Amino acid sequence: MNLTTFGFILTGICLNAVAQLLLKAGTNAVGVIHLTAQNWFSTGLKLATQVPIIGGLSCYVISVLVWIIGLSRVDVTIAYPMLSIGYIINALGAWYFLGEAVSAQRILAIGIIIVGVVLLARS
Repeated sequence: MNLTTFGFILTGICLNAVAQLLLKAGTNAVGVIHLTAQNWFSTGLKLATQVPIIGGLSCYVISVLVWIIGLSRVDVTIAYPMLSIGYIINALGAWYFLGEAVSAQRILAIGIIIVGVVLLARS
């Protein structure tokens, strides 16, 4: 995998991770969602007007386009497992931006993921 291809794959992964963080920020602003037959429309409208949710959905759209370009250049058996980099980005982003806890066990798991991604990228 050359640097340009890796750039497309990594950009798609990062955009996907940012989308998740934005969606979570948007749902934090709304609160716990309890859908019922009576409130589904108003709840959907409230979600659809949250700036972080709009940003997250936009990141998803762009990430899909970038991901498709990356997939056109590398085998899916290489690209798809690299999505696990998103776990690392999300854990760090959730800790830093959302104040979520990152325990020692999670850090160990992230380390294992990093080793796996390095091995995969070198194959």
